[in-house]
Amino acid sequence: MSVWNKDRFGQMIKATKTRLATGAAWSRQWAGVQAVRVQNRVSHVPRKVLWGIGALLAALLAIIIFLAQPNWNWFRPTLSSIVSDRLNRPVEITGDLRVKLFSFTPEARVGGLKIGQPNWAKSAVKTAHMAEAQQFNISTELMPLFIGRVVLPHVEITKPVVTLFQDKGGRANWNFSTGAKSAEAFKLPPIKTFIIRDGQISYNSVSLGLNFKGTVSAQESAGAGRKYAFNFDGDGRLNGQVFDMAATGGPLLNVRTDKPYPFDLTVRAGPTRLTAKGRVLKPFNLGQLDGDVSVTGRSLAELYEITGLTLPNTPAYKITAHVNRNERVYHINRINGRVGGSDVAGDLKVNLNNEGRPYLTGDISSKMLDFQDLGSLFGATAANRPDAPELSAAPEEAAVTARRLLPDVPLDVARVRGMDAKVNYKALSVKTRPNWPLRQVNLGIVLDKGRLTLNPVEFNFPHGRLTGMADIDARTDVQTNHIDMRLTGLRIQDFTPSIGGAEPVEGLLDARIRATGTGHTVHDAASSANGDFALVMPQGTIRQSFAELMGVNATKGLFMLISKDPKETPVRCAIAGFKITDGVMRAQNIVFDTEVVRVSGSGRINLKDESLDLVFEGKPKTFRLVRVDVPIVIGGNLTQPKIGLDAKTAIAQGGLAAAFNTVLPFVNLDYAGDANCAALEAQTHSRVRN
Repeated sequence: MSVWNKDRFGQMIKATKTRLATGAAWSRQWAGVQAVRVQNRVSHVPRKVLWGIGALLAALLAIIIFLAQPNWNWFRPTLSSIVSDRLNRPVEITGDLRVKLFSFTPEARVGGLKIGQPNWAKSAVKTAHMAEAQQFNISTELMPLFIGRVVLPHVEITKPVVTLFQDKGGRANWNFSTGAKSAEAFKLPPIKTFIIRDGQISYNSVSLGLNFKGTVSAQESAGAGRKYAFNFDGDGRLNGQVFDMAATGGPLLNVRTDKPYPFDLTVRAGPTRLTAKGRVLKPFNLGQLDGDVSVTGRSLAELYEITGLTLPNTPAYKITAHVNRNERVYHINRINGRVGGSDVAGDLKVNLNNEGRPYLTGDISSKMLDFQDLGSLFGATAANRPDAPELSAAPEEAAVTARRLLPDVPLDVARVRGMDAKVNYKALSVKTRPNWPLRQVNLGIVLDKGRLTLNPVEFNFPHGRLTGMADIDARTDVQTNHIDMRLTGLRIQDFTPSIGGAEPVEGLLDARIRATGTGHTVHDAASSANGDFALVMPQGTIRQSFAELMGVNATKGLFMLISKDPKETPVRCAIAGFKITDGVMRAQNIVFDTEVVRVSGSGRINLKDESLDLVFEGKPKTFRLVRVDVPIVIGGNLTQPKIGLDAKTAIAQGGLAAAFNTVLPFVNLDYAGDANCAALEAQTHSRVRN
């Protein structure tokens, strides 16, 4: 490098050092100026503000230190007031309140927790508290709270005592809402460890007639090796009968909200026994359940005390089903079992979102219906069965009590008013008594706020069918009942046994009954009924022997019957009309007209005592040398009619013949002409068809 370059480079280095020194001096000077400025500003801040900030920080620190202390007894009155407002009843804490606030799992320990009765229940319940516990410990996870979710790692209740009460109107002291009769399904946040020590529970329902006391416990530790962690046992009385309940559940340690919780349940209420193997789909939310249920008992109507459903009277039953609860809606699917001698299957749904009233809907069917079971639906008892034994009653009571045809079990009006329903029932085949060729049965059942309607009522025979409707209005104190039933195209020979290989009577029947009555039983309604009954057989045939006997032809008719003569005679028409007034059916027009005999009838059927008093007089249409002019009488009652001859008339006629020493009184000199069938049929058909 040249001398010039060396000198030049040295000068440049010297100049750079001078500049850097000058910049550093300037920076120190600027920083000093700024420091002076800040000091001048601080010196102008009021001392009161500085003291206020300091006091606030000190107060916050004191509050944090205070809240970190476990003793929170000072907060008991405030906490009791807050909970009381939420539960709409008095709440008090008589023991210590301990709180651990500053933790990722804050916890509280409450001693002597007591929850009082609602105002309306204080006079009806002996105990002053609906629930109380010696100790109540609870903890929650902190982080989920920031997203509005509550998770409880630990809940422990020591010696809880719960007293549940329901009055006659259905109000329940466990319903913490105001004004509603029924509460929503019991729900709790997810609990990972749930412990109940020495719990006691009592339940008194005036509306159900149930008094129950039980114990409950839920304890488990890891590796305890128990089959069940949750146990609930109790017994009592249900309407005077033995009632007991037992429930067991799976482990309550580390319960997962995404895994169903299993349980087993057994209930015995008198002759009714219910078992269930189910799951809580979302643990601690009893609004989400499903399981397989089996129930046996004496009558489905007795399930009301357990389920609250108004079901019909039935014979003994055994039924299984899969039940699913989704909040206030129950699905009862895959129903399978037997009721009496009939099989049943189908699906039902119970919706409780119906103004606080259960609403039952669905379809039920039977492959084979035992017709005797159907009578129970309308209140029939063993005394109504056709094979029932005679009852030992006083003679004057025999006509009323022995083997009554019309059911006399009263309708439970309170139950009918408490539920709505729309259910269809169908029997694909029917088992009946001999000579009752019933094929199918269809029933539509509608229950609407105390009004029960059966529409349609349909009974199908091999030929012909019976259709109509029945209406029971129990919405008022005076129950009104109305029926309108129509029989069309029924072959009478399907209901009569053959004699000598031939049908004694052949023809098609049409009939109709319309009646209205009052009373809480079928028998009471019939006893006060007003209406009409009409029957028409426009044409047909009858064994001439029977026709002759209806005219009491003492020679020809008996000879033909004994010889089994199959000769037939045409039936020109058969007509019967009754006017029903205050439970008594009075014959207005009874005519049975054949080619050889015309029969006229009169009398009445008393539905009050089910007695019969009918008289049939037949007159031949041609000369008969010997004929006993004796009316045929039908007496007895509806289940045991007695057919005979008017003996007084026969004796009088025989005495007259003896007095004259001749057979002249037996000689037929009174002939019958043909009935005006066209006019009679037109008159009766108008009542049958309109």
